[in-house]
Amino acid sequence: MQTKIKQVRYQHTNTYETLNELGPKTKNVWLVFHGIGFLSKYFLRYFEDLDKEENYIIAPQAPSKYYLNGKYRHVGASWLTRVDRNQETENVMNYIDKVLATENIPKRCHLIVFGFSQGVSIATRLLARTDLKCSKLILYAGGIPEELNFKDFEGLVKEGTEVYSIFGTKDEYINTKRMEEETVKLEILFQGKAKQITFNGGHELKKEIINSIAD
Repeated sequence: MQTKIKQVRYQHTNTYETLNELGPKTKNVWLVFHGIGFLSKYFLRYFEDLDKEENYIIAPQAPSKYYLNGKYRHVGASWLTRVDRNQETENVMNYIDKVLATENIPKRCHLIVFGFSQGVSIATRLLARTDLKCSKLILYAGGIPEELNFKDFEGLVKEGTEVYSIFGTKDEYINTKRMEEETVKLEILFQGKAKQITFNGGHELKKEIINSIAD
């Protein structure tokens, strides 16, 4: 059987969620990317204990939604798969660009880019592909894409961006070998500037860790 891959271009609409209000007292703007199986509105719950006047959170929504556990009740979403990854990455980047243009973040605010699990790949690809500047980059329980190299982050390092890598010591998706590989990758990509934080737990978000980094 012979098949041909063809391509069309069309307009697509997607939502995103925000928490708190962007106002004159806002100090930090968080751009947060959820992991596989999340929806952005539920992901925002992990940021609800941050000071509401000082922190404004933007949670883009992964475009590929699906029913979880095959029970057709709860819905989750995924950013990318290995199928048509380059094209899908472009689609996601164009979407995030529109979100940022719509939000028009004031220059006086500190931008914090946060990725959890699969969201780490989106956060790092975004910063590698654009000139977006941030005061903090938080990589939580996820791997950095193989195609990225230290040149992709030279600007962030020169700007003094604080980089955090967070893992649970009992994370079922990160064995000892992978932890070592990610540690080496962090050292190379961020020239030894990344701070590693570990906690006693699995593949889970800890509000107390998020809150501590916000200060």
